[in-house]
Amino acid sequence: MNSLVIVGTGWGDEGKGKITDYLSQKYDVCVRFQGGNNAGHTIKFNNNKYALNLIPSGIFNEKISNVMSNGMVINLKALVNEINSLKSKGFDCKNLYISNRAHILFPYHMELDEVFENLKEDEKVGTTKKGIGPCYTDKSMRTGIRVGDLLDKECFHKKLSRNLSYSNKILSLFGGKTFDFNEIYNEYISLIETIRPHVVDTSLFLNKALEENKKVLFEGAQGIMLCLDHGTYPYVTSSSPSASSVSLNCGIPPQSIQKVLGITKSYATRVGEGAFPTEINSDLSDRIREVAHEYGTTTGRARRIGWLDAVILNHGRRISGTTDLAITLLDVLSGIEKLKICVAYSLDGREIDYIPSTIEEFNRCKPIYIEVDGWKEDISNAKSFDKLPENTKAYIRKIEELTKIKVSLISVGPDREQTIEIKESNLF
Repeated sequence: MNSLVIVGTGWGDEGKGKITDYLSQKYDVCVRFQGGNNAGHTIKFNNNKYALNLIPSGIFNEKISNVMSNGMVINLKALVNEINSLKSKGFDCKNLYISNRAHILFPYHMELDEVFENLKEDEKVGTTKKGIGPCYTDKSMRTGIRVGDLLDKECFHKKLSRNLSYSNKILSLFGGKTFDFNEIYNEYISLIETIRPHVVDTSLFLNKALEENKKVLFEGAQGIMLCLDHGTYPYVTSSSPSASSVSLNCGIPPQSIQKVLGITKSYATRVGEGAFPTEINSDLSDRIREVAHEYGTTTGRARRIGWLDAVILNHGRRISGTTDLAITLLDVLSGIEKLKICVAYSLDGREIDYIPSTIEEFNRCKPIYIEVDGWKEDISNAKSFDKLPENTKAYIRKIEELTKIKVSLISVGPDREQTIEIKESNLF
């Protein structure tokens, strides 16, 4: 096995950054395959904490090649700031490769994002207003500006002039801020020089790596429930965080994907609007939020808290081919007497075990729970599965039983060392 996709099984924030950082030490290439700086990964090791919004999580190891693929939309200013921040902390980023086919996100995309969100009034989707949707819209309309375009000043000048004229007209119509061409053009011509040495055809790069049998790790942003096609539409992101999108978003054959590791918290969280059947509306949700510091890496928004949902985990298995699970923040549940797991929904009086296609139906879904015993012990120092309390092991085995997916990794704390590998796993 030389390829592995890491996906979030829910609405994002599952701890993908930590798991990617941990696993990347065993891989040669780490690839970010979709999204932009509307999501973040928090990584902790050696008593230091790092927040990444665009750059793949393997950047801290100089032996690992880190690829930003064609499926991403890149806020160039944010990327340059991230590179400079890493350099100031001793990471030279020479191992970073950026697709010449990735689309560039501009200031007018962010303004359009806010204008469109405000127009929705009571039906806002909770966008981060980072401009991700409008940038993907330009891509779909075949008017987008890609990284390779910025390398040619004449080409960039022509395309930016066209796009800005079009965007300013829309912004003026709805009372948004308009932008000056020269200001954006000059700034981005300067910014491109920082990333110019890193720009390559990443499809060629990745295919060569796979042909040479190098180990390649693919990491997405957000989670499967935010997939544009198979998530809780319209409360979704503007791309697909599922493993099914990796081939297209990276320019590699679909048969190259061999294993899919789904990352799930030991409970559930969600940021923003939308249905959340297992949401906990009690003091317990506040307790979990504070213990786990459940606030967005990028936005700082408080995350909504809920019980683990096996219906969602099975949805991910079907649409993303999840072969293995990693359970994160398991230590957060210590001290809770009884734990619940959602095993099905009640929709208008009938029991279902799938996610309805419409948000109206999903909003009416009521969780059907089973209850299991919790544990009192502090598990944050556990080094193996055998050292976990019996009730903790039973909770993990129950998840495997309900999802038919084997648990291969367990995280019992934020540090890289607080990770347990299940010995019988063939993940590595």
